[in-house]
Amino acid sequence: MSQKIKDLNLGEVVTMPVLVTTFSTAKTTSGATYLTLYLQDASAGLESKCWDVKEDMLKSLKAGLVFQVTFEVLKYKNALQGKVYNIVPMDQSTINIEDFLITSKVPVEQLQQVVKQNINAIGNEKIRKIIIELYKEYHDAFFRYPAASKNHHNFVGGLATHVVGMLNLANHLCDLYPLLSRDLMLAGVLLHDLGKVNELSGPINTEYTMEGKLIGHISIMNAKIYEVSHRLGYQDSEEAILLRHLVLSHHGQLEYGSPVMPLILEAEMLHFIDNIDARMNTLEKAFSEVKAGEFTTKLFPMENRSFYKHNL
Repeated sequence: MSQKIKDLNLGEVVTMPVLVTTFSTAKTTSGATYLTLYLQDASAGLESKCWDVKEDMLKSLKAGLVFQVTFEVLKYKNALQGKVYNIVPMDQSTINIEDFLITSKVPVEQLQQVVKQNINAIGNEKIRKIIIELYKEYHDAFFRYPAASKNHHNFVGGLATHVVGMLNLANHLCDLYPLLSRDLMLAGVLLHDLGKVNELSGPINTEYTMEGKLIGHISIMNAKIYEVSHRLGYQDSEEAILLRHLVLSHHGQLEYGSPVMPLILEAEMLHFIDNIDARMNTLEKAFSEVKAGEFTTKLFPMENRSFYKHNL
């Protein structure tokens, strides 16, 4: 049985095929070149360093390719880290890249079923038709794309997994607080991050596209909702305007990228459940890398806090 990154132990030295998702070079204080690489297989990823960089190694190295890598598992700032000794190119024609991609724990068929059920549960015809039109366009990519290039839900199917988690939260909130419009809550969840299909490059070596960098997923989806609602003759309807507000305000604060702050109940709740689901995924990933009784590394999305994994 082949080794998996998630099963490696501290101090272990291994040679195994891994996907190099990203790498960068830098200089030590003495002027020597070193590499920072992110190694990945289908089980997990491992940030790594290579201190003895050879010229032929640099020439062959390319993000998005699988290499035979020899490395030792060390610990740095409460997290496992690889110390790379050698990197050997492999014949990419013999490799199935899907075998090295981290994917959602939820089967895609289940994600599709939950999304379809929630779209069909929307009673307002204008809202439902706008969403159906948008999902016709984005459907295939939506169920494969990550929700981010790093931090939360950054795996194949991560975007749909994030949305399904939020749909569950939204439905529970609507049961607890009847003042909320279930149609608007479900619609806000289904649409809020759909623009990431344009903002991000895809599930492999995820980067921000030019459109993503210059416009961003919030503005992209605002424009798409207007385009679709105009095509359906709904562009001036309250429903279309509310959907655009949900997308535009879902980051909650101007300094976090929202052009407007939430000004309806459902927009306020959308911001909170987006934050809850993203933060829980960030913590789940961080806790998987430490043992009970230890602290995680400092987590950038969590205000650089280190979280304690308790024994209870």
